[in-house]
Amino acid sequence: MTTPAVLGIDLGTTEVKAGLVDLDGRLLAITRAGYGLEVGYGPGWAEQDPGAWWSAVVAVVRALRPPEAVDIVAIGVDGHGPTLVAVDERGEATRPAITFLDTRAAAEAEELGAATGLRGWALGPLPAALWMERHEPAVARRTAWYLTTWEWLAFRLTGETVAPLVPQQAVPDAAALAATGLHADRRPRPSAMGAVDGTLTATAADALGLAPGIPVANGTNDAFASYLGAGLLEPGDAYDPGGSAGGFGVYWHEPLEVPGAFVTPAPLAGRYSVGAAMAATGRALDWFRDEIVGSGLATDRLLDEAAATPPGADGLVFLPYLAGERSPIWDPTATGVFAGLTLSHHRGHLARAILEASALAIRHVTRPMLEAGVRVTAMRACGGPARSDAWNQVKADVTGFEVLVPAVLETAVLGSAMLGAVGIGAWPNLESAIRAMTRIDHRIAPRPELRATYDRLFDAYVALYPAVAPILRPLAEVLA
Repeated sequence: MTTPAVLGIDLGTTEVKAGLVDLDGRLLAITRAGYGLEVGYGPGWAEQDPGAWWSAVVAVVRALRPPEAVDIVAIGVDGHGPTLVAVDERGEATRPAITFLDTRAAAEAEELGAATGLRGWALGPLPAALWMERHEPAVARRTAWYLTTWEWLAFRLTGETVAPLVPQQAVPDAAALAATGLHADRRPRPSAMGAVDGTLTATAADALGLAPGIPVANGTNDAFASYLGAGLLEPGDAYDPGGSAGGFGVYWHEPLEVPGAFVTPAPLAGRYSVGAAMAATGRALDWFRDEIVGSGLATDRLLDEAAATPPGADGLVFLPYLAGERSPIWDPTATGVFAGLTLSHHRGHLARAILEASALAIRHVTRPMLEAGVRVTAMRACGGPARSDAWNQVKADVTGFEVLVPAVLETAVLGSAMLGAVGIGAWPNLESAIRAMTRIDHRIAPRPELRATYDRLFDAYVALYPAVAPILRPLAEVLA
């Protein structure tokens, strides 16, 4: 007897994950593979090779080894973004992908925002596409489609090009786009997120080791997939993605103005996403382990040492701006800082400061949200960091939010699988799929006795960047 399951593929910033999820939300198997991120060819550039993505997708799908026989009844996808994937008619990339971390198209984003009234993620890959048309016209002439990562992956799987929309999402006005000179006809036709517009082709099936004809549901960005997989349903439900970049998102019942945040229609009707994305809070501990500590020290050892260190790390504060920073300061030149170092600090203090910085960054981006009237009922902790309850406790203590730990921490994989399940009618809608396929494993409450400590630490954290930036920025410019 076989178990029906959905294959969820999460095309993340630095790795792809493939998971088999049954229709009750149990994760049967998961595999992952990494790829590089090329930076520095130009100011603010951050590119990737879509060919490396596809090689990684093939590797992880072929490597899946479920504990029991399963029948893959659907495929769901998500990807990082907004990233521009420029491809020709056959789906071959005409240039490296311009990732969402890339800042070269800031002027084009402002121009398109003024023309369309849309900002940020609502413009998708269009600012990078306009930059490409103006600076790389020969490449633009070879390009047939301007795709996002999830659209590109669905195209590779099905041969169909569509632009999935979440409920209430506005489509940029074609005339306004044309007035800027952009070839807007290179964007695919709109369709609904989670709808099935194609099935797995024989070519893709042969590469992946799957049967042809499997329905492929239209995807979404990895943040929205994580919203679904984390179980967000109501206004005030929030999540911490715990990925390499870091971020925060919360549902609200209406759009509002929040400085430094993304406010967009959410993947559920009648909900809006108030979100923030950082640059490297999730990677900071890995960086410290690999580049500073070295010698193959296990992450668990660092986490144990951090947990044994007093809250506040005996006055040590870390700015996690190792790759510039996005929300809330939006400064690609920002750099990381350890402040308050003394001879009495040891490795556990630095590890503790890194953990606390990831939580302080969340508190920093949520402050304007709360000031705008958003209420956070609880925060789901997701991804690899959520495996550590010591880290989860730090996040609860620093933010003051109750932390919920989902049963499945790979929430983007689960969310993309939900799209596949709904696409084939296994569940009538996303709300019912969320209720059926997500569960909370346990809860962690903030400790009120630490509030004063973390209030003082937060004040120091917020004051540190504006104090050191005027000193460090000219130095970085000279060295560059």
